[in-house]
Amino acid sequence: MLRRMIFPILLGVLGCAVLIGLGNWQVQRMAWKAGILAQIDAMIVAEPVALMPAPDPANDKYRPVFVTGTFTGEFIEVLAGQVGASPGVQIIEAYLTGDGRRILIDRGFLLETDRAKLRPVKPVRVVGNLHWPVDSNQYTPPPDPKSGLWFARDVPAMAAALNAEATFIVAREPTGDAITPMPVDSRSIPNDHWGYAITWYLLAIVWAVMSLYLLWRIKRRTV
Repeated sequence: MLRRMIFPILLGVLGCAVLIGLGNWQVQRMAWKAGILAQIDAMIVAEPVALMPAPDPANDKYRPVFVTGTFTGEFIEVLAGQVGASPGVQIIEAYLTGDGRRILIDRGFLLETDRAKLRPVKPVRVVGNLHWPVDSNQYTPPPDPKSGLWFARDVPAMAAALNAEATFIVAREPTGDAITPMPVDSRSIPNDHWGYAITWYLLAIVWAVMSLYLLWRIKRRTV
């Protein structure tokens, strides 16, 4: 009987060890991700610096910057909403810097009732964070040709539409015209590793129970 039980015992122990190891790995990943999020949070609220000549999406994402210049009056409206507010749009506007660069500013949320109001072209100092959001996926519809509304932020496409460089700043301070800033934060970056760890640990328990059940069946057959 013992010889017949050796393989199931080895299989059960090995399977549980692998599954528990995967759970422990996810716990380690969770701690690593928490550290990354803490670094991002610290960068977001840091003191802003002057916009660099060639921002790098890999190294400068979330970096706080400031620019001086003028909004051009050319903008894109992205369908948006805020908790506790009426429907509205997110204003992405072309901005001409003092040194002649044409970039994109995510000014924030504008209520539907304020969309028709004129927004005069004027010089504004913008403080915000560099960002290259990826809001669209294969299911995101293209911009509506009738209303002009976009359904997601797509920096390269918006830069092409507004004839600007793909430098995208999300304002963290008001830029006027009743537009409410929607500053960047790390809440959109998932840290789901604890859920994955729980899944692996539960699978280890199931594997152990099934292994014990198999050993019990073998024992019954040999009695």
